[in-house]
Amino acid sequence: MNTVVPLEIERLSRLSTDILTKHGFSDQHATAIAKIITTCQIDDCHSHGLFRLLMCCETMKAGKIDGQALPVLHATEGAVTRIDARQGMSLLAFEAGLPRLIDNTRKHGIAALAINRCFHFSALWPEVEQLSSIGLAAMAMVPSHSWVAPAGGKRGTLGTNPLAFSWPRSGRNPFTFDFATSGFARGEIELYLRAGKPLPEGVAVDKDGYPTTDPQAALDGAMLTFGGYKGSALSIMIELLAGPLIDDLTSMESMKFAEGMGGAPYHGELILAFDPDHFSGGQTARNDARAERLFADIVDQGARLPSQRRFDARARNIARGYVEVPAALFEDLKTLQNGG
Repeated sequence: MNTVVPLEIERLSRLSTDILTKHGFSDQHATAIAKIITTCQIDDCHSHGLFRLLMCCETMKAGKIDGQALPVLHATEGAVTRIDARQGMSLLAFEAGLPRLIDNTRKHGIAALAINRCFHFSALWPEVEQLSSIGLAAMAMVPSHSWVAPAGGKRGTLGTNPLAFSWPRSGRNPFTFDFATSGFARGEIELYLRAGKPLPEGVAVDKDGYPTTDPQAALDGAMLTFGGYKGSALSIMIELLAGPLIDDLTSMESMKFAEGMGGAPYHGELILAFDPDHFSGGQTARNDARAERLFADIVDQGARLPSQRRFDARARNIARGYVEVPAALFEDLKTLQNGG
């Protein structure tokens, strides 16, 4: 029995939009969500690709999300733009606020987009790479649900709290990283559970606070931050910047809002963009060369830049015209496509 199913790239977006619209998302939301899911799947980012359609449908079934809501932009003369997702998914709000964020960054040198009242499930790197593709450096961050114990703790207080950053490189793939401040992303643990594989040591504790490699025990207990106190402090920073700073929920408050119904977390998102031309006093080319010397020295000693495997996967999948999807997941997706 085949464990993977080849799926043509041209079918990815259509499959995603079919499932999303069948389960209550408007055409606009479905298109925005499918774009990100397709992007992630092509890059072999399995935890945030087609697998996330399960969470999108679960979120709709939980009954709190508005699959038809159109985001409302609150523009000012300053460098901060706020956009209210109105209890919809974050991705349509991001698309609506992106032009204003770009304009403000070109004008002020630095600008921010705060997305409020959104459900969020997606990877952050596609968003920051949209900005680096036009020559801006960018970072993005979100809280989530309180699934993660702080360093020295044993119960969930923090979210997985991812942080993404992308640096533009002329004629090359950008320097990008996107990682959860937990030792593992929540979606990765769910994939380990589906595959029947044990987790690595040191990424989770069970409901009694004892270390575990059992994915289900980890989901019932708490995840751990990477790097001990350092990862914990970084996670708390993200809670503050993407929560109280922008008048939105912390991960504990997001968990309370869900009332045990499951689905995507509900909170805010903060995106920051930087114009290298402003910051360097017009010396972008000279300082890009400095950055490239840094990257070259890293690669020269046998190290790999973040996201390189993802870029390699993209090139491979585009060249062959299809992606590989776990057979069990493909069956689940067919059930969703049929309205199940």
